[in-house]
Amino acid sequence: QVQLVESGGGLVQAGGSLRLSCEVPRSIFSSLLMGWYRQVPGKQRELVASISKRGTTDYADSVKGRFTVSGDSAKGAVFLQMEELKPEDTSVYYCYGNLKVHFDSYYEDYWGQGTQVTVSS
Repeated sequence: QVQLVESGGGLVQAGGSLRLSCEVPRSIFSSLLMGWYRQVPGKQRELVASISKRGTTDYADSVKGRFTVSGDSAKGAVFLQMEELKPEDTSVYYCYGNLKVHFDSYYEDYWGQGTQVTVSS
């Protein structure tokens, strides 16, 4: 079982910045897609940003122009640079990866444990 490891969450004032990091704590064969989701209590988990193996990115409308996703598909690493943070960005952020761990395995979905981001007004 592969557990993605996140870091970089915390408390920040509105207008501030944070950088989230996520890595696979072992070597992998390849990653097809990696990204970040977030979830607040009582709501569904929503996509924040993703990046494909080829570098194609996708963002939720609410974060376009403020957040930037980047990654290293060979290493199974993904990062989220968050600027101009707003109180409504407060959430638990989850790292996600569609990974092929071994050369003879299938691509499967893996998740991190979540990291709290709190933006104060």
